[in-house]
Amino acid sequence: MNMPTRHRIASTRSSAPHGIVKAEITGSRRQRREGRFDDDCGQGAGPGRLLDPSGIADRHTDRARRIVQRVFRDYPGAVAVRLWNGETLNFGAGAPEVTLVFHHPGLFRNLILNRDPLRLAEAYFRGELDVEGDLYAALRLKDHLQSLNFSAVERAAFLLGALFPGSIPESHRGGPAHWRKTFSDWFTRRHTRKGNHQAIAFHYDLSNAFYRLWLDEQMIYSCAYFKNAQEDLDQAQRHKLEHICHKLRLKAGERLLNIGCGWGGLVRWAGAHHGVHAHGITSSRQQYEYALKMIQADGLQDRVTVELKDYRDLPGDAVFEKIVSVGMFEHVGLRNVPLYFGLVQRLLKPGGLFLNHGITQDQEGWRKTLGAQFINRYVFPDGGLDTVSNARCVMERAGFEILDVEALRPHYALTLRHWVRRLESRKAEALRHVPEPVYRVWHLYMAACALQFEKGDIGVYQILAAKKGTGIDAVPLTRRDLYVEV
Repeated sequence: MNMPTRHRIASTRSSAPHGIVKAEITGSRRQRREGRFDDDCGQGAGPGRLLDPSGIADRHTDRARRIVQRVFRDYPGAVAVRLWNGETLNFGAGAPEVTLVFHHPGLFRNLILNRDPLRLAEAYFRGELDVEGDLYAALRLKDHLQSLNFSAVERAAFLLGALFPGSIPESHRGGPAHWRKTFSDWFTRRHTRKGNHQAIAFHYDLSNAFYRLWLDEQMIYSCAYFKNAQEDLDQAQRHKLEHICHKLRLKAGERLLNIGCGWGGLVRWAGAHHGVHAHGITSSRQQYEYALKMIQADGLQDRVTVELKDYRDLPGDAVFEKIVSVGMFEHVGLRNVPLYFGLVQRLLKPGGLFLNHGITQDQEGWRKTLGAQFINRYVFPDGGLDTVSNARCVMERAGFEILDVEALRPHYALTLRHWVRRLESRKAEALRHVPEPVYRVWHLYMAACALQFEKGDIGVYQILAAKKGTGIDAVPLTRRDLYVEV
């Protein structure tokens, strides 16, 4: 039977029409029901003969083939699936954008029986599944897979088909132990000093050399600020640093605190270009050591310092004229956000300015969604996002007046696309610094985040605030001064 072009299924294993293949399979089943066995083993047909193992493998493949055909029957794009025996099934018109390569039938069994959407991602990390072609196209399959609505008969057939022998071979069970932590282990992590330090090490202490491969020359691990979509990443990150400094209206001699300073790019920029005394804190030892080295290389020891410190251990009252936090409040845990903004309020001098740059989501609270599970299990064990409106409310309750809010969602989508391209282009070098599963986690994570920012599921905002009751001259009357060319 000829299928519509949009739902075409082609196999590279055989040129036989679909009906002939179906007839051969049906005939084989009839033989088994009648007690006649495959005589490929050289013993002839007849009752009591053992089945050839190759016949069992064929049945496994047949079941998997039918599951794949049903799953992608109505897929509107072009995709291919290559099975463990080399057979490739093509769906849709034209050349496939992406090919999913399954290395063992046991993966199908686990996907169906466990019903865990993250299992597909885990299979990719461990090398049980490969992706050839456009990774973004593979990620867009998520919407199609989540839209599937199988009948009771189909679900029963899938479960029956999953109950065949076969397990994941030992060679495909790779990955260090800490990548196999369950979601509940990470999700219930308490935001103690020890817990936060472990989470920071999990994410940031992989290797400075690994991050250097795909970050910009300043080692800025947050969204850039593009003046146009064609601008290169290095220039866009310089724009972002200067944009923050302009918003804070930095003046020479002022004290600036950067909570979560990363590799020190912002404190070094502010000290070198605006003459402030900048102090940064980080919980990552590798970031701290790198920042110290770069401060010395730039000759900024007299005005720029960094410290290995938890934000909760910052002492003093009214110490800094300006405070900035970039990509930090997402890590403190939603329950600790009031504590976090309260600490900033305590450290800020009267009339001082605070800029919070952070990622948000379009739903309140950090729920156990697929995206949340993925992030907490593999990328940010302590991560938690909320809406921008909730973040603003907590800042106001802490005693801040909101002066300015700027959405940077398109900028982060562009930044992530740059990071993905850079990482892909230097994969061989990356694998000298991190194992293959870690590379795959980062590759998939950043590509998925790019799509989420483009879709609007998550956003990023800069919120500029001042202590209440500090007069009317905390910032100029217009924003004209923000847009001075770098």
